[in-house]
Amino acid sequence: MPLRETGFWFVCWVMVNQMKNSPQKIDVLVILGGTAGGKTALAVQAARRLNAEIISADSRQVYRGMDLGTGKDLAEYGDIPYHLIDIAAAGTEYNVFNFQRDCFAAIEEISARGNLPLICGGTAMYLDSVLRGYRLVEVPENPQLRLELSRLTDDQLRERLTELKPLQPNRTDLDDRDRLERALEIALGESSCRDLPPLPEIKPLVFGLRWPREIQRQRIALRLQQRFDEGMIDEVQRLHDDGVAWEKLEFYGLEYRLIAQHLQGRLTRNDMVQKLRSAICLFAKRQENFFRRMEKQGVEIHWLDGQGDPFEAMCRIIAAI
Repeated sequence: MPLRETGFWFVCWVMVNQMKNSPQKIDVLVILGGTAGGKTALAVQAARRLNAEIISADSRQVYRGMDLGTGKDLAEYGDIPYHLIDIAAAGTEYNVFNFQRDCFAAIEEISARGNLPLICGGTAMYLDSVLRGYRLVEVPENPQLRLELSRLTDDQLRERLTELKPLQPNRTDLDDRDRLERALEIALGESSCRDLPPLPEIKPLVFGLRWPREIQRQRIALRLQQRFDEGMIDEVQRLHDDGVAWEKLEFYGLEYRLIAQHLQGRLTRNDMVQKLRSAICLFAKRQENFFRRMEKQGVEIHWLDGQGDPFEAMCRIIAAI
């Protein structure tokens, strides 16, 4: 039987207390999934019912002024508090170290208010860094190391990086010279630092939202067209006009990379749209692969069917804890 509004607030209150008082002592909810899967809508629905605040786990939504290209959908949040959105200037660097630090701080802040932290997003490495407790250090730029790395070929740099970090979910770090050097600089810095303070302990309950492959492709195409209609190309042009270099824009994901190429005359609009649609579908497949890898490494994900009623399914799982 579907969950009804009558008495539903009481049911939700009971479920939240079940999580907190169960032997597992669940203190964080997580909603992950592929792009264009409806994660934000589900997170907002859950946050409203479960007295939660949302922590965005999206590597690009942290940047101010990058709205349509990152799919922020801020109107969906309504009065639900959210965190780690619009916290960095476009053109600056924000990485997994920053996210892990800021996410744990947000969890502590939300919990101190008596609310439930709800992490929502699709940046798999950001999610994994919190769920599996990556041991990370802040690594400043090292001019001497950069000079040494400049003498190596791209292939030599990739080989060294792969030796230090065999799993590289971000292909841009392998394909772009500057990002390759920076990734290797971080990997070397982390490998030299062994005595790190313990991370905060959390007891997360992780949900994944997924769709059949063909339906997800249709959702990606529809969402992409909506973002074009809302002015995504103009957004990229405005960012460049405000001082973000074309080369920097290409670092910020598929939409910014291909639209920047189109605005520079390197791609026709039609070619840009077709390439972008295909590239986003491939990205969604890589997300799925990373989530499967997370499961193999011990992260339990309760998968919800996007075609059904994922919120009701989520509530039933919570109620069964």
